[in-house]
Amino acid sequence: MTSPWWVDAVTYQVYIRSFCDGSGDGVGDLAGIRSKLPYLADLGVDAVWITPFYRSPMADHGYDVADYYDVDPVFGSLAEFDQLLAEAHALGLKVIVDVVPNHTSDQHMWFTEALADPDSPARTRYLFRDPAPDGGPPNNWTSVFGGPAWTLDKASGQYYLHLFTPEQPDLNWRNPEVHEEWERILRFWLDRGVDGFRIDVAHGLYKHPDLSDNPDAGGSTIVAGTEYSSSIVSPHMWDRPEVQEVFRRWRTICAEYDGDRAMVGEVFLFDIDRLVSYARPDVLHMAFNFMLMGSRYDADEWQRVITLALDKHREVGAQTCTWVLSSHDVSRHTTRYGGDEAGRRRAGAATLTVLALPGAPYVYQGEELGLQDVNVPPEQRQDPIWERSGHTVTGRDGCRSPIPWTAEPPGFGFTQGSPWLPFSPDADTRNAVTEAADETSTLSFYRAALRQRREHLRGALEWLESPTGALAFRRGRVTCGMNTSTTGLVVDVEPGSRVLLASGPGAVVTGAWLRLPPDTAAWVISEESA
Repeated sequence: MTSPWWVDAVTYQVYIRSFCDGSGDGVGDLAGIRSKLPYLADLGVDAVWITPFYRSPMADHGYDVADYYDVDPVFGSLAEFDQLLAEAHALGLKVIVDVVPNHTSDQHMWFTEALADPDSPARTRYLFRDPAPDGGPPNNWTSVFGGPAWTLDKASGQYYLHLFTPEQPDLNWRNPEVHEEWERILRFWLDRGVDGFRIDVAHGLYKHPDLSDNPDAGGSTIVAGTEYSSSIVSPHMWDRPEVQEVFRRWRTICAEYDGDRAMVGEVFLFDIDRLVSYARPDVLHMAFNFMLMGSRYDADEWQRVITLALDKHREVGAQTCTWVLSSHDVSRHTTRYGGDEAGRRRAGAATLTVLALPGAPYVYQGEELGLQDVNVPPEQRQDPIWERSGHTVTGRDGCRSPIPWTAEPPGFGFTQGSPWLPFSPDADTRNAVTEAADETSTLSFYRAALRQRREHLRGALEWLESPTGALAFRRGRVTCGMNTSTTGLVVDVEPGSRVLLASGPGAVVTGAWLRLPPDTAAWVISEESA
């Protein structure tokens, strides 16, 4: 039987504000994405995930949605989205859209109705509560972005819950109207022909029914180089048992449509048993696996994490395992691995290893160019984390800098206007046009890796013996070796093999040995299957 397309698809994340600006206002949009669809098809990805483009006041850059049925004028129109979808499909690209079911914008008509009349039934669509006896918030919960998770509605004297900014009030998923409305939203986009959904904060829809105090309130935690409030891992606020029933229902809705429509959940959990429970065959099609993203750049740790992830997904009957190294919410892995040329060497080794794994990798825009975090000046930062922390936490602006398409300043092919965030200082040399003409560039490496992956990578993973500091595994007739140590290492391979692709120079096969320089990965294939 043929597996659904999403089981081994490589999906490219487009952070729409920073991808390409077609209107000239300095902010990326749907027209910009349309203009780069041939680039994505030529890159060799299978699907494109687009971050929210719905009507929004942009308190959290689109993740505060005021109207789930329309496109914000900053990004274009519904007609432009339909055209994008048709052109992507004509190029063989699937399109996944981001949905945000945990909260709405405070400008959503439901919330404005709730504020207008404290006695309105609309108020039960959100989580309003009376103050604590001292007049303060109902409990000690803090926002993921810093500060209290409650804001006072002065007109009624009640507080409302928001796990993110005050402009993002949380929905009450214990209200049947919320379920009914969200089923209408999903069908609206499925009817237009989208191939699936990325579900924002998928594990956060339900809260502890008593809204009791969080025993671990206060402090912060670092996730892949980005600082968040410790509330991001609070069991009172996330991963309640009721939430998976929502996705069981949503899965039946997706199944009503042809084309293997799929859902991938942002399940920000590092407990692998809880994570894989969302990827069971009756829940989500996929759940983001952030284990490698949260791991050190170390071959021994990677082998342990990969083995655990694959084993746990297999145990629950999940059809695939996802792999993520970077996203719009965390520091780019090139930066986390040291930055500059050293970081790019390690990022290349990590990327080649991930692309060799069985499952569904996700590529964040710009990593194929070797981009790293930009040091955004304080006066230009726009992330609400920066604002809500009182300017003590840098936030995510650095990993969201615009994509440089050409070498020409000031807009570098991204915009004719003033970009909403600054470019990388090396945009004149590290851009799509310059790298496309260079056979040794990061872009050329990604194109080759994605092409060879599609042609040669098949079958289950079989671990091979490897020295400390390296890992090696075989899939079919291809062996992948990765060396994260500071010295050259040797990995056993089948006699009569040759290097199919390497992340850097110096990887050679001699007899039955693959010699790997430091911070290098390579794919080796036997001549009989070449």
